[in-house]
Amino acid sequence: MNNSFSNGWLKQPIAPLNLDCAKAAHERQTQLTKPSGSLGRLEEIAIQLASLQGTIQPSVDRVNITIFAADHGIAAEGVSAFPQSVTGQMINNFAQGGGAINVLARTLNAQLEIINLGTSHGDTESLTGVKHYHLGPGTANFLHQPAMSQGQCSQALAIGCETAELAQDKQTQLLIGGEMGIGNTTSATALACVLLNASPADLTGPGTGLDRAGVTHKAKIIERAVTLHKPNINAPLDALCRVGGFEIAALAGMYIRGAQLGLSIVIDGFISSVAALTAEQLAPGCKQWFIFSHQSAEPGHRIILQALSAKPLLDLNMRLGEGSGAAVAVNLLHMACALHNEMTTFNEAQVAQKN
Repeated sequence: MNNSFSNGWLKQPIAPLNLDCAKAAHERQTQLTKPSGSLGRLEEIAIQLASLQGTIQPSVDRVNITIFAADHGIAAEGVSAFPQSVTGQMINNFAQGGGAINVLARTLNAQLEIINLGTSHGDTESLTGVKHYHLGPGTANFLHQPAMSQGQCSQALAIGCETAELAQDKQTQLLIGGEMGIGNTTSATALACVLLNASPADLTGPGTGLDRAGVTHKAKIIERAVTLHKPNINAPLDALCRVGGFEIAALAGMYIRGAQLGLSIVIDGFISSVAALTAEQLAPGCKQWFIFSHQSAEPGHRIILQALSAKPLLDLNMRLGEGSGAAVAVNLLHMACALHNEMTTFNEAQVAQKN
């Protein structure tokens, strides 16, 4: 199935990390006026960013956040606590500046772009500040047929690729992807189940707020869908076509292209992490460019993070999406860089080191 994809860029090499800068940053950390290792993960963050950015003085002042939105046909199976019309309504809210991610982007002075890949309710075409790539009125109901065609999946990946390239053109130092789409935790869970050969019972969570009965129903729908599609899935791209979402594919494309271009990428919560898992399976090695922001309240997120050998920075019981957890983590990255760059060394401060 994947042989007819035209995304040749997917096979381009992942950019190498700058190990010399990582070594120099580590050496600087040992010379700062503090016991070595006393700042814990903050030291690790600074060293990681030095290796990602190729400088001994990393910085995260130029932040680009992209929200990919799309509808999902699987929503017809009653797998969300909210109606599908909310996707279009939230795109309108983002365009008006009223979403959580808008507030966080303003706080960070970050650039925020909103991309509608295909929705089935509401008029978003006239909204100022929203890019439109109408791949269809959302994905098809993957309980009965593949979520998207090869062409749709290819286009969604390419849109993510283009987003990363535009971010590089703007000299972005930190790239964040977010998502919005009623039903997308169902799609992400089904995709993770296929990629990890995991049980829907272990990965399925409440998403936007389902009760216990709703979660049980959702898991059964996912199990039926996985059983239907699994015989036809031989590669990660097959899985993405069969049970993925437009916004999940776009995120994966952005993550892969960002890693190829050498951009530092902050991964958000459950859905974004499933996109990161997909990206890593499509382009092995790209995860070395990822900084995992937080562990969400969605129960399957822990399993996804383990599969990626990821150590999230925060655990705030968040489950909003939109890139919100990643945006919250940026201030932590800011502080790690400031400490690394601005503290004096023992020699500069004329402070004696330990014997």
